[in-house]
Amino acid sequence: FSTRWCGPCKILGPRLEKMVAKQEGKVLMAKVDIDDHTDLAIEYEVSAVPTVLAMKNGDVVDKFVGIKDEDQLEAFLKKLIGA
Repeated sequence: FSTRWCGPCKILGPRLEKMVAKQEGKVLMAKVDIDDHTDLAIEYEVSAVPTVLAMKNGDVVDKFVGIKDEDQLEAFLKKLIGA
């Protein structure tokens, strides 16, 4: 979850995209702009951006709020896919 006016989102977005691409299709990424999809932000109790939710079978299994460096993102994704 992010938005166009969020500075940290502009940093995290490309960094996260790069790390997801390295997972070779094991992880799918969807971006949700909270200004365009307020209903989803409310449904998933997003109170700050950037917020990253990890979902499996429609359930939130992990999440973080704020910027992470590449090592932290890699650890987050590896934990998600069980690598």
